[in-house]
Amino acid sequence: MVWTLPEPMLTTPVPGSDLPPGHAAEPKWDGYRAQLARYADGRVLLRSRRGTDMTASFHEIRTGAAQLPGDTALDGELVVWDASGRLAFERLNGRLMRRGAGAAQLADEWPAHFVAFDLLRLRDTDLTGWPYRRRRAALEELFAEQDLTAPWALCPSTTDPDTAREWLDWTVAGLEGLVFKNVNGTYRPGMRGWSKYKVRQTAEAIVGAVTGSLATPRTLLLGRYDHSGRLQYIGRTSSLSARTSAAVAVHLTTDQGGHPWQGWTFSAGWGTRENLDAILVKPEAVAEVSVDVARDNAGRWRHPVKLQRIRTDLKPGDLPHFTNASRQN
Repeated sequence: MVWTLPEPMLTTPVPGSDLPPGHAAEPKWDGYRAQLARYADGRVLLRSRRGTDMTASFHEIRTGAAQLPGDTALDGELVVWDASGRLAFERLNGRLMRRGAGAAQLADEWPAHFVAFDLLRLRDTDLTGWPYRRRRAALEELFAEQDLTAPWALCPSTTDPDTAREWLDWTVAGLEGLVFKNVNGTYRPGMRGWSKYKVRQTAEAIVGAVTGSLATPRTLLLGRYDHSGRLQYIGRTSSLSARTSAAVAVHLTTDQGGHPWQGWTFSAGWGTRENLDAILVKPEAVAEVSVDVARDNAGRWRHPVKLQRIRTDLKPGDLPHFTNASRQN
């Protein structure tokens, strides 16, 4: 029988971290969402959430699939841990462009793990119509029966609210929050049937540049001074509403030359070579932002942050220094 991987089931953000009744909680990993198919003839497909074939980039996952029974499919997260035990997304991100010997070398240097949180097919039996609690029991049984070892890891799951709250302390190791799943819910391909809570923090940063225009800024590029007095880029905001843009514009002043970011380029995001069309401004305004816990290896915010307000009561020198930064140019 010919079968294909289903579209991944998706999540909807929720503001609260409390475990809803009748749900299980799982940690939300800072990695790549991935599905894996291991066919009876030995073929392996590792697919991203958006359908990209990643098999050739992750040699250790492809060879590790030999531990699985034929005609089995998993849903999970690809992650890389660094030597300190923290999730290292930037190491994972660098794997996608490698193939062949380059991919095999990185598999030795920075091995990826597949953290499995769902079992979609087992020995050619489609499990997507099973309730979560039954799929979860089958996943745990698979790990035990096959004695699965690296690169496979079983994602924790709990129905205990206290345990779920304790997992929020794992953000220091790079976890982003929690995912909530109805224990009686089936796997609904392409549907937003799960919920996710992402831990967020409040921080301040200096506005060093904008996209859009000075009169109607679209996003803000943010920085902090390091201990040597250099303004380091640490991230950018999500798109501003028209009302917020107008309120921010009155605090921006055109740079008159000598800006510490003169000549720098700023990437539009992870996995793209596109650069932002940035307009430098005098680094005087301080922005209060809401950020999640995802960082790159230099400590910069990896996801766009949400502007809360301009802090007219603070000056750039009032902010703590940025550490472990590398120059962006």
